[in-house]
Amino acid sequence: MKIFKKTMMMAIAVPMVLGSMSVMAAPNSHGMKGHHGELGLFKQLELTDTQKAEMKTLREKDREAMKAERQANRSEMQADHKALDKLVLADNFDEQAVSQLVDRMSEKQAEHRVERLKQRHQMLNILTPEQKAKYVELKQQHAEKRFMKLEKKTH
Repeated sequence: MKIFKKTMMMAIAVPMVLGSMSVMAAPNSHGMKGHHGELGLFKQLELTDTQKAEMKTLREKDREAMKAERQANRSEMQADHKALDKLVLADNFDEQAVSQLVDRMSEKQAEHRVERLKQRHQMLNILTPEQKAKYVELKQQHAEKRFMKLEKKTH
């Protein structure tokens, strides 16, 4: 019975990890939706021409870095997915091997997230203190709207 529970847990966890990895890997997926929404917030901050130019430079640099990262990691991600498939389809479930692979994939995902947050930090440091305060306010309003939409869908 213990083996069945562990197998079921991994059967649930693996698709979640793979799904989150694929979201991050695809440039036009919903994983980037938040980034585009944030650009809309920046448009409401009345940026100076200098700030706009700095933001554009950062976005272009980030876009190139992301593209290079995706290309570099694509074959590694595909190998990880094949290895997971092989482990899940094996006659005997090797929990340790699956855990190690899932941990490594999660670590890569965390590294990617840290890099995205570092990029956001750079963009936010272009703002004046007043613009940062307005950004926080707009971000809060945006979160409340999303929460309300979610509430409506669940009821």
